[in-house]
Amino acid sequence: MISKHLTIAAAVVLISGLGFGPAVAQTAPAAPTMAAPGGAAPAAAPAGGTMAPAAAPAAAAPAVTPPSASAAPTAPTENPYGLGDIVAKRNPVSLTILVILGVMSIGTWYIFFMKYFEQSRILSQARTVEKRFWTSGTLAEGVDKLPKNSMFRSVADAGIRASQGGTSLVGLNDWIAMSLTRQLEDANSTLQSGIAFLASVGSTAPFVGLFGTVWGILQALIAIGVAGQASIDKVAGPVGEALIMTAIGLVVAVPAVLIYNYLVRRNKVINEKLRGFAGDLQTYLITKSK
Repeated sequence: MISKHLTIAAAVVLISGLGFGPAVAQTAPAAPTMAAPGGAAPAAAPAGGTMAPAAAPAAAAPAVTPPSASAAPTAPTENPYGLGDIVAKRNPVSLTILVILGVMSIGTWYIFFMKYFEQSRILSQARTVEKRFWTSGTLAEGVDKLPKNSMFRSVADAGIRASQGGTSLVGLNDWIAMSLTRQLEDANSTLQSGIAFLASVGSTAPFVGLFGTVWGILQALIAIGVAGQASIDKVAGPVGEALIMTAIGLVVAVPAVLIYNYLVRRNKVINEKLRGFAGDLQTYLITKSK
């Protein structure tokens, strides 16, 4: 009977212990374990329940500073495809083309300013003729009122000399007309000096620049052949040089053509005034009346 009660009590205690154990395991927090530096096992707690102080943590790694968004600007690099690069390369063909186009441009503008002031002076002399020469009392007085470097005075002197030295083979009227015509041709030759250069520049400068273009493309093809592939760094320089040469040729040619047309038109006005003065002078020398 006693053994039966002991068996029942042992069973109750066993069941209670099995139910209490998991509850304690769930409620009791697990003790944190700290890994020792260098992979060493954690030190055991000393007797008496007192935990030794943990080792000081390892020094933190230095923080990496991210690069600043506003970095200092880099120094500007030179343009490898501009006019300065062409001069720096010292290619004889390219430099020769640049020199030729430069001489053409300088000559064009020099002739423009020289001819412009010369034509303005002659047109001013034409107004002087209308105001002073034909209002004078005598022919000699009218000639003296004209400037010594005036084309109109040269025409007047030629007419006066012809009226005083006629020949029996040619009539006086024809002789005076021949003398005045020769003087007008000399004046026209003076007016036309330098105009031919402008015409030459206007017609040849584009082709000189085109030769520079062909040379630049040839250099690009050579660079491609040497490199074995058509990369942009091998082609950009020579092609840029070719385009610059074309642009310079046009910059030289277009002003030359415009200046040529402008000066020719002003020369036409001056020649008309000279022919009109020569015709009036011839009539006066023949009829002795204005």
